[in-house]
Amino acid sequence: MAVDASKEDLLIGVCGAGAMGRGIVQVAAAGGVNVRVFDIDQDQLQDAVNFIDNMLGRAVEKGRMEEDAHKAAMGRIEMVDSMAGFGDCEIVIEAATENLEIKKKIFAEIESNVADGAIIATNTSSLSVTTIASACEKPERIAGFHFFNPVPLMRLVEVIDGVLTEPWVGDQLMTLGARMTREPVRLKDAPGFLVNQVGRGYNVETQHLQAECVGEFADLDRILREGAGFRMGPFELMDLTGLDVTHPASELIYRQFFDEPRYRPSSVMQSRMEAGILGRKTGRGYYRYEEGKKVEPEAKPVPDYDGRAVWVSKAEPDGHAALSEVVANCGAQIDNGDAPGADSLILVTPVGQEVTQAAVEQGLDATRTLGVDYLVGLGSHRTIATNPATKAEYRDSALGLLNADDVGATVVRDCPAFVCQRVLSTICNIGCQIAQLGTAEPEDIDKAVVLGLNYPSGPLTFGETLGPKNVLRILEGLYASYGDPRYRPSPWLRRRAMLGLSLFDTEI
Repeated sequence: MAVDASKEDLLIGVCGAGAMGRGIVQVAAAGGVNVRVFDIDQDQLQDAVNFIDNMLGRAVEKGRMEEDAHKAAMGRIEMVDSMAGFGDCEIVIEAATENLEIKKKIFAEIESNVADGAIIATNTSSLSVTTIASACEKPERIAGFHFFNPVPLMRLVEVIDGVLTEPWVGDQLMTLGARMTREPVRLKDAPGFLVNQVGRGYNVETQHLQAECVGEFADLDRILREGAGFRMGPFELMDLTGLDVTHPASELIYRQFFDEPRYRPSSVMQSRMEAGILGRKTGRGYYRYEEGKKVEPEAKPVPDYDGRAVWVSKAEPDGHAALSEVVANCGAQIDNGDAPGADSLILVTPVGQEVTQAAVEQGLDATRTLGVDYLVGLGSHRTIATNPATKAEYRDSALGLLNADDVGATVVRDCPAFVCQRVLSTICNIGCQIAQLGTAEPEDIDKAVVLGLNYPSGPLTFGETLGPKNVLRILEGLYASYGDPRYRPSPWLRRRAMLGLSLFDTEI
C-alpha cells in the first residue's frame, strides 16, 4: 500500500472518541476525508458523533457552513465496533489517554489490523513518539500527529518524526493536516515537541519571578498582558488550564530533558498543586473564582506625581532618549545636569541589570533611584522597579509621573531584566535552542508558537524585536546575577547576535 493523503477517496481511522478524538474526526470529515472512528466505550462513541453533528449544525446556524456541507461531512463518518474496522484505513490516528502502557497496547492492536503500508500516528501531547514506536513491529511507519484542544478552533497540528520514522510518513501527514484545514508544522521528536517546550518560558519563568517576591500575581499578569501584548497573563492561563495539568507537564519536560535547567519548574507550583489550589476548577488558584468568574483583586490607588524634577541616566543612550521623551510628555521638569540634583527623582534604564547594580556602578543615590524598562511596554504599560534602598516618596513620585498620561505603570521589586525583558528573552532563548538542536526550522518555530499558544509573536520574532544583541545582554546579565545555567544563552542566539545576523538566518 502506497499512502496518498491527497486522493479524494482517502479513508482514515481515529481510535478514541474523547475530546481530542471527536475534534479530529470533525475537522477530517469537514475537510472532505472519510473517517472511521472507534472507542472502547460505545456510548462515548455515539455521544461523539452526536456532538459533531450538533457542532456542525451550529456552524450552519451561524452562517459558517452550508447545510449540504454539514450533511456531507456527517456522511463521511462511520462508527466501528472494533479495531478490525480499521483494516482498510490508510492512516490511523490514536487519540487515547496519555498513558504509555495503554498506548503501546493500542498500537499493537492497530498494527495487527491494518495493512503493512498503513501509517499509524499518535496524538500524544507529552510522550515520546520514538518510545511509542519502539514497541511496534514497524516503527518506521509511526509518527506524531499532535492536535491542540479544542481541535476545531486550534489550527495548528505538529507532525513529529520519531528517530526511525521514514520521511514519506511525515510528508503524508503534512498533506493530511492541510486537508483537514489545519496548519501543519514538521519537527523532530523531542520532549514537549515544540509548542509545549516554548510555553515553559512563559508560565514557569514568571512563577520564578513571583517566587522571588518581585511582584504579585496580578501585577505580573498585567505587565505581560498590557505591556508585552499577551492575551492572558501566565497566572490567568495556569488557572484556566489547571495547575494539576500545567505543573506535571512542566516537570515531565524537565525530567525528559535530563533536568535541563532551562525547563526547571518552580517549587511554588508543586506546593500549590499539592494544596489543591488548582485554578478555576477548584474555585481558587492564583485568583479566586465565584460562579466561574474571576474575582479581580482590588486595584491600588495611584499616587499623584509630586512635581519634583526628574533626572534620566544617559548610561543607556537609547533608553535615555526614549524615557526622556515619555517623562517630558507626562509633564515633568527634566533635570539636565551631568549629575542629578539634590532632590531629583533618578531614573535608570538598565538592560539585563538590576537597578541596584546600575545605581552602584553609576554612583547614584540609591534612595532616589528607580529603573524603567524602556525596551518593552514604554508606550503600552510601563514597568518601574525599585531597589532595596528606594524611599517610598520617590517610588510614589515615579509611579504617579508615569501614570500621568493614562498609559499605565506598575511597580515591582528589583530583579535583573525587569519582567518583560526577562520573560521574552527566556522564551526567545528556548526557541533558539529548538532551532540549534534541529527540532524545527526557524520559521516553523514561530508559526507553531503563534498558532498553538496565541502569543503576540513567536520566540525568534520576540528576539528580533528586542534585538539579538539586547537579548544576549539580558541573558548574560541574568546569568551573572543568579549564576543559574537556566539563563545560559543558546549558541544559536549568541553566534547570530555576535555576527549581527537575524535569528532566522540558517547555516549552509
